[in-house]
This record gives sequence, C-alpha cells and structure tokens, in this order.
Amino acid sequence: MVSVLSKDWAGRLVSDDGAKACQPIYGKEEKVKYIRRICCGLLIFLAANIPMLKYLLSSKGIIFPKLGGIILMLLLVLGVIAVNIVPAFSNRRLPGKRLRICADGCELLIYFLISVSASVICLLVTLPMLFSGNKMIWLIDLICVVLVEAAVFWSGIIRVYLTSAQIGIKWRVIGLVCGWIPVVHLAVLLKIIHMASDEWEFESGKIMQAQERKDEYLCRTRYPILMVHGVFFRDFKYFNYWGRIPKELEKHGAVIYYGNHQSAASVADSGKELADRIRQIIDETGCEKVNIIAHSKGGLDSRYAISRLGMEKYVASLTTVNTPHRGCIFADYLLNKIPAAAKDKVAESYNSALKVLGDETPDFMAAVTDLTASACQEFNREVPDRPGIYYQSVGSKLNVASGGRFPLNFSHQLVKYFDGPNDGLVAETSFPWGEDYTFLTTGGRRGISHGDMIDLNRENIRDFDVREFYVGLVNGLKERGV
Repeated sequence: MVSVLSKDWAGRLVSDDGAKACQPIYGKEEKVKYIRRICCGLLIFLAANIPMLKYLLSSKGIIFPKLGGIILMLLLVLGVIAVNIVPAFSNRRLPGKRLRICADGCELLIYFLISVSASVICLLVTLPMLFSGNKMIWLIDLICVVLVEAAVFWSGIIRVYLTSAQIGIKWRVIGLVCGWIPVVHLAVLLKIIHMASDEWEFESGKIMQAQERKDEYLCRTRYPILMVHGVFFRDFKYFNYWGRIPKELEKHGAVIYYGNHQSAASVADSGKELADRIRQIIDETGCEKVNIIAHSKGGLDSRYAISRLGMEKYVASLTTVNTPHRGCIFADYLLNKIPAAAKDKVAESYNSALKVLGDETPDFMAAVTDLTASACQEFNREVPDRPGIYYQSVGSKLNVASGGRFPLNFSHQLVKYFDGPNDGLVAETSFPWGEDYTFLTTGGRRGISHGDMIDLNRENIRDFDVREFYVGLVNGLKERGV
C-alpha cells in the first residue's frame, strides 16, 4: 500500500484517501485581536507625539489646564509602560512561559508598526514647521517619537530573539544587519513577526493537542521502539539525532531506546553493533522484542541484523525512513571517478573527525561503498526479509534544491542528475520496501528533505508536521498489536 500525505484546505495533514492524519489545534481569538492592536497602537502613537499634539490642540484654541495636561501625559506614559509589561492579556492563557513571552514580543512589534507608521505620517504632515518659527516643537516631537517607539520596538524584538526557535540564526543576523536599511528593515521585521507568530500559535496547538489526548496513549506499543540513526551521525545526549520526535512519542506513551552504534562503518559492522544493542535491551527489560524505526543507512544496518545475525526473533517490525534500499547511483559515479589519492585524503579527514566525536574505529569508505547502487543490488539478493516481521517504509521528496539546507541544497541537483527526484541524498525509487510504503512531500516549492524526516533542524514546515507524522506512524504499530 502506498500513501501520499498532503495538506487539506484547513491545514490538516491528510492521506490520499482523505483520512485525517493530523489536525493541529490553534487557540486564536480573532474577535478582539484587531481592536486591541489598533487601540494599543493608537495609545503608543499619542504618547510618542505628546509635544506635537499639545501644540496642535492649542493652535485650535483647545487649551488643557496645566494639571489636566500633566495628568493626561502621565496616563499616556503609564499606558505605554503597561502595554510593554502586558502586551495582551489573552497571551496569559498560552501553555508555556516561552510561548507567552514570544507571543508578547510579536504583539509589541505589531503595535510598533502601527504606531510608528502613524508617527511618520504625522511628522511628514507637520514637516513645514521646520521652515517656520515652530522648528523646536517639531524636533522635540521627533525626539519623543524616537524614544517611545524605540522602547516598544526593543521590548518586542528582545523577547522574540530570546524565545523564538524558528527564526534561527539566519534571520537573527539578517535582522541585525538590515535593521539599518530603510524599507528593507520593515520587510525583514514583518518576516520575523510572521515566523515567530506561526511558531507560538503552532506550538501552543501542539501542547493543547497533547493534553487533550494524553489518556489515549496513542504510542504505547506492545514492544518498545528502537530508533536507529543513519550514517555520519551518532546518538548524542544533548543533541538528539531525531530532534523533537522522541519527546513527542514519549508524551503519548512510547518507550524509546537508541541504537548507540558508531556513525561510520560497513553495513555488516553496524548490523553487529545493532544486534548487540537489541540483545542488551531484551536482557535489561525482558521485553521479548523491539520495534525498529531506522533512518537512512540505519535501515540497511537493521535489515542486516535481522536477516543475517539472528535478530528476527527479537524484532516485531522494521520501519525504514528515507533508506536507500537500492543505493545511490551518484555514489557509484563519484567513487569510480575520484582519484584514489583524493578518496584516501577525504576518508582520512572524515575518520579523524569521527574519532573525535566518539567513533572507535570509523571507516568512511566502507560506509559510503555500502550505499552505492551496485552494493545495494547485491545486498538485496543476500539479505532477504524474514517472515513474521512487519516491514514498512517511508520516503520523501525535496521539490527544489533551495528547499533544503546545506549540504542537501547542493547535493540535490547532483542526485537528481544521476538518480532522479530525491530528498537531497536518496532517490524516490530507492525508498520503497516492505508491505506498506508512505511517500511524503509538500504542495508548494519546498518539499521534505532527508534531514527534515528526522527533524534535524527543528524546523516547523508549513505543510508537514513531522512530530505528528511519527505519532501516527507509531500509533499504526500499536494498532497492529506490536
């Protein structure tokens, strides 16, 4: 069976048969949001332009009593301070302090855009005062505008910069650099607001969704989950190879273990390490079997352990994610064309780096060679599937090279030339294996890369919720009784 997941009109992840796979819950309150923003923007505008407003009112014969003027000024100033402290009371109900701070920062930046736009218009309209006897009023008002608007802006941007994960280093740097370029800085600011707003809305929905179905234990499978990484990565304590996925699965009842094998070795050697790890888990927990979810080369390593090293009696299911079951033609080409001296140099550099990262006996060339199309063809003949085990596979496509992050944006075109449509590393034709196959992409230009499938960059992709996809994947194993 082949399933293709995409987004419906409401932003829900659905399969090709129309079944709902994921329905994020959003806590938006649209009724008062726009009124609040206009009122707060107007308040900041009035506070920033007190000198000009006082002058314009007096020129029309409207003169406030001295005490009344002072009280009005104090009220405006206190109002701006209050808005900076609590930009929106509705954000107090958001789950999580980080999300509340991020949402408050976005609101302040929106108030800033509204108020500063009004202030700029006011200053332009009153610009002729510079050439009359009222130059000082105009200049004092300008200074007041700069001080008040700066206070609102920095209060907002600091909150967003400190709490948003999705704007990343890239947009933080762009914001700092472009902040001094007129017009451009507004476009960049709108982008940052948009990204941060999407983040707190989406993450709030995820938390609310998890709370609503916490008693369902969607991922409490009969046997624990063994998550197996791909080539050139390790299972690090402080940087999870699988991003935010394991925690999401654990929220829903999953018991998770990791392969903990070396990052660069032949399929046979990695398979031996995995076999030892499976025995260790069985001995320590008495769980009888495990469900393996393996990414990239980890799928081949797992198949070898099951088929050639007697692990079939300890494995209930194998789910391979973006695994090159039929290898990579571009890898054959590169290994045949690159001079031996150059290959040795690259291998030596990689092996040295991998030793520093924790590998005892890294073998770059063995790992790469086992991923070639020719090697995988022979592998598939010699490593048959074992009966009694549920095999399924997942694959994805990066629609355009720019949709992936380095180095996948670079390798995408190379792989496309030799292997056809791909995820930045592995061709579509190489993914399918087992009884069921799920193919993933997005409706827009971006697509889903090799790294996106393990949440490598912790990025919220508009048309694909990777965490929810894995919840559905593991829930499917639960429904099968494994």
